[in-house]
Amino acid sequence: MKPKISVLLCFFIFSNGLFGQITSLPKSKNAFIVIAHRGAHNEAPENTLAAFQKAIDLGVDFVEIDLRTSKDNELVIMHDASLERMTGLKRRVTDLSLDSLKLLNVRDLINPKFGDYPIPTFKEVLTLCKNKVNIYLDFKEASVQKAFDEIRAFGMEKNVIVYINSATQLAEWRKVAPNMPLMVSPPKNIKTASEMSEYLIANKIDILDGNYANYNLETVKAAKEMHVPVWADIQSKTEGPDQWNIAISNGILGLQTDHPKELIAFLNKLGL
Repeated sequence: MKPKISVLLCFFIFSNGLFGQITSLPKSKNAFIVIAHRGAHNEAPENTLAAFQKAIDLGVDFVEIDLRTSKDNELVIMHDASLERMTGLKRRVTDLSLDSLKLLNVRDLINPKFGDYPIPTFKEVLTLCKNKVNIYLDFKEASVQKAFDEIRAFGMEKNVIVYINSATQLAEWRKVAPNMPLMVSPPKNIKTASEMSEYLIANKIDILDGNYANYNLETVKAAKEMHVPVWADIQSKTEGPDQWNIAISNGILGLQTDHPKELIAFLNKLGL
């Protein structure tokens, strides 16, 4: 799940002029955007090159990845701050050097048949994804400058969007890379068109994320009128056609999904 940026943060952002102009978004394959949450993690362990490759093979528009930093300041992909869930080691990502992290095996405890995989670096993911798929970068703990330098080194400035988790991150990204599309989850209490319009006027956000259930037809329409697409997250263990239909009926233009294969098949049947 994604944390929301609070109302207090919204006013902080506005008063300090941290948001720049609305930026252009990465070109996508499909009219309805499909974002594979941590890759196709139903077919390979999450946040591994194998999971990302399987998502690419499915034809998704974005792979969602989580960025963290090793002890020696190398950028790596791991959702949790702790290594325990994915490797069994009771240490934090920041406790180990890249060489030490590379000795660990990432595995899926629910589906051990997937086998073991190494923790990927950001550079390895950029190499894999270049000219194949866009990247949704959930910016956990990392240097903005280093992350952007690596993105730029691969010529992928127009193929990455960044999910922001704090006011500090937002300020740094707007300073270092003012044209990078940034995404946040709006406050859950936004329920009307006027509330959404006020929020977007104050914040100049490029894309909205957040739980699909927090949106309605009125708020999504208000965002569209301000040229801000809503690419929501299902965030449900029972994700399926019922949730997808609700999201689509409310005008949501993209979904971050734990079931990219099934969602793509569903969208194809609808002609989307």
